[in-house]
Amino acid sequence: MTSVLYPGSFDPIHLGHVDVIEQALELFGNVVVVTMHNPDKPGGLFTIDERLAMMKTALDGLDGVRIEQASGLAIDAAKQFEVDFIVKGLRNAGDFEIEQQMAHTNYSVSGVRTVYVACRPDRVFLSSRFIREIAQYGGDVSHLVPAAVADGLARKFPT
Repeated sequence: MTSVLYPGSFDPIHLGHVDVIEQALELFGNVVVVTMHNPDKPGGLFTIDERLAMMKTALDGLDGVRIEQASGLAIDAAKQFEVDFIVKGLRNAGDFEIEQQMAHTNYSVSGVRTVYVACRPDRVFLSSRFIREIAQYGGDVSHLVPAAVADGLARKFPT
């Protein structure tokens, strides 16, 4: 069975991420979802531990999915977790431009290839940044995120 790495900040994980994970699981059989962080860089709404906890709850029951954390480069995480490929979701042409440049760079440095999956049409607009902003101003994001994330956002931004 093939293993793939799905790296990201996942601050927070949303249903678009879950879609990519489910597609990668169907295609490859094993997905290592890695919350990437830079310890020298402050920021993020949720701590790494909070992100991991929400991800574990949101992805519970998906056999073949492993949740991890790493700092540094995605290609280093790919080696650390012994995956065959990196997988990325594409929402639009802008994503393709950025991801293609990263994929070529990653391959030239490490030999690790990147595979893209197209996001479901009803999920292409999802963005962690917009979800955080909507939640901050009291908007309902429960239809955009797993229940554990909706609860986490409600704790961060009580009404």
